[in-house]
Amino acid sequence: MADTLFVDLWSDVICPFCGLGRAQLARAIDAFAHGDEVAVRLHAFELDPRPHAASDVSLEELIAAKYGRSVEEIRAHHRNLEAQAASFGLEWNFDIAKPANTFDAHRLIALAKTQGLEDQMSSRLYRAYFADGLLISDREVLSVLADEVGMSGAPVLWTSDAFNDDVRHDEARANELGFSGVPAFVIDEKFLVSGAQGVETFLSVLERAWARRDA
Repeated sequence: MADTLFVDLWSDVICPFCGLGRAQLARAIDAFAHGDEVAVRLHAFELDPRPHAASDVSLEELIAAKYGRSVEEIRAHHRNLEAQAASFGLEWNFDIAKPANTFDAHRLIALAKTQGLEDQMSSRLYRAYFADGLLISDREVLSVLADEVGMSGAPVLWTSDAFNDDVRHDEARANELGFSGVPAFVIDEKFLVSGAQGVETFLSVLERAWARRDA
């Protein structure tokens, strides 16, 4: 693993720009001459750490109220994001997305990492939120999703504090690094890309990071 180029990614599974950024990075890695030597390490970040009670208020209404925008503006923004996602083969539907706290989802990803299923679990959670309209703060839902990707131990996770510290450590590290939002990509521990900057940007930074090694 000495030659592995690591990409450390702070993200949240309810963050659309995180989903787009991951898709852009994946495509850039596919186009990168040394893509087989790139490994992505996921780190937890709660976009909205508040608890969310069950509500009939739509995601669009919540976001509009939070940012002082009209529901129509938010709806148009969401249609644009859905179109961008579709260009990467992702089927998103913000109309059915259910606002959720993601602390337990991040704990589940941490458990998945111990079973070599970190990426699969994370991807399934994105799809659950953006495409399936599932409440990903619900532990029963999370357990079902874990079964789908072949994980074990999810129900036991909810009876303990396992991986709480892992999530909090990631969040503390994000704070130390000055990340106020996500996605935040740290490439080869030297280059920072904030946001979903596009395939070409990610490919360029990967190439710069690799060239720096050979300099």
